[in-house]
Amino acid sequence: MTEMINTILSLIALLVSVAFYTLLERKILSYIQLRKGPNKVSLMGILQPFSDAIKLFNKNLSLPTNSNFFLITLIPACSFMLSLMMWPLLPVGKFCLIDNYFNTLIFFIISSLTVYTIL
Repeated sequence: MTEMINTILSLIALLVSVAFYTLLERKILSYIQLRKGPNKVSLMGILQPFSDAIKLFNKNLSLPTNSNFFLITLIPACSFMLSLMMWPLLPVGKFCLIDNYFNTLIFFIISSLTVYTIL
């Protein structure tokens, strides 16, 4: 049970760090272009990635008339799940969350499966 909680907490920490990495990237690109960058939300735009996430989730979904709603919602979720399944395979420091001899092979298998979500 504690392994599952540890894995979930590490995935949440990973997603938050990716959000702040995108903020850092946007700030650096804005300073290169002699702009301030995102600074409207909170102090110096610290909460901008979370504001962008809330805006993304509140967008209306426009569907073509002959589309399958189940597939349109399932495929991005599958792609996201596959990308999250690859993170425990990567070693962080001396430790790896899932430790076996086939981590590299499993990583390549899962990364090749993400192509099918694009098709």
